[in-house]
Amino acid sequence: MMPDNKKTQRDTLKIPKPILVTAKILEMTSLRMAAKFAMKIFTTPMKFKLPKREEEIDRNSKQELILIPSIGKKINVYHYGKSNNKVLLVHGWSGRGTQLHSIAEKLLKNGYSTISFDAPAHGKSPGKTSDMTEFVASILELEKQYGPFEFAIGHSLGAMAVLNSIKKGLKVKKAVTIGSGDVIKDIMDDFIDKLGMNIDTGKMMIQLFEKKFGETINAYSAYIAAIDVTNPVLVIHDTNDADVPVSAAYHIKKYLANSELIITQGLGHRKILGDNKVIKKIIQFLET
Repeated sequence: MMPDNKKTQRDTLKIPKPILVTAKILEMTSLRMAAKFAMKIFTTPMKFKLPKREEEIDRNSKQELILIPSIGKKINVYHYGKSNNKVLLVHGWSGRGTQLHSIAEKLLKNGYSTISFDAPAHGKSPGKTSDMTEFVASILELEKQYGPFEFAIGHSLGAMAVLNSIKKGLKVKKAVTIGSGDVIKDIMDDFIDKLGMNIDTGKMMIQLFEKKFGETINAYSAYIAAIDVTNPVLVIHDTNDADVPVSAAYHIKKYLANSELIITQGLGHRKILGDNKVIKKIIQFLET
C-alpha cells in the first residue's frame, strides 16, 4: 500500500491551553522571546506514570544511573537478561526505557539480553529538557560502556536516534526502526502550527537551534542519516499512525542501502510495540 500524501495528524499530544495563550502573548511582544519559549516547550518531554504492563521489566531489570560525559547529564540504564548477545532498545520522545518491554521479553526468550535507558529528562533520568543530540550521545556512550551490541531497535524519535548513531559510528549487525520520524523541519513546523504560532516564529526557533548545535537541523533528519547506513534495516510503520505519517517510512527506506519495509494497519504509533505479529517479524529479521 502506498502512502497517502495528504497531511495527517503527527502528534496526539494535547498542548495545555495556558501554554497556547502564553505563546500568543509572547509572539505579540517579541518574536525572539516567542521563539525561545517555543524552543523550551519543544525540548521539554512529558513524564508519565509507569504503566502496569511495564512493571515486570522494571522490577526484574538491573538498573543504574550513569553519566554521559559528552553532555554532562545522567541517564537511568536498564539491563535485562544476562546473555552476552546484547540488543539496544531506544524509546521515543516522552517515553521510557521500559516501553519496548514486549520486544525485550521475546528477545530474552530467544537468548538475548537487552539494554535500554531513560533518555535525559525522561523516565527516571534527571533533568527537564532533552533533544535528539542527547539521545545519540547516550547511545554512543552506552556502546562504549556495555557494547558491542548485536542489534539496535528504536521507536519514533528513538528510531531516528538509532539511524543517526549508526551514522556517527555505532556498530550493529542490523537495526529496526518502528514509527520513525523523518524530516526535522517538518516536525518543528507541525509543532509551531500546534502552538498556534506563525511561520516567522518557527523560522526564528530553527535559527536558534542551528546556532546552538552549529549545524543545520535537517542534518539529523532520518533520511539524511539513512544515506550513511549500510547495515540491513527493518523499517516498520502503521498506516494509522497519528503521530508520524506513514509516508515517513517510505521516504526513509528510499535512502537506505539495504532495507526491508513492513506496513501494518490499525496499530497506530504505540500499540504496534506490543503486537505479536510485528514482534515475530522483528525476531525473524534479526535472526535471518
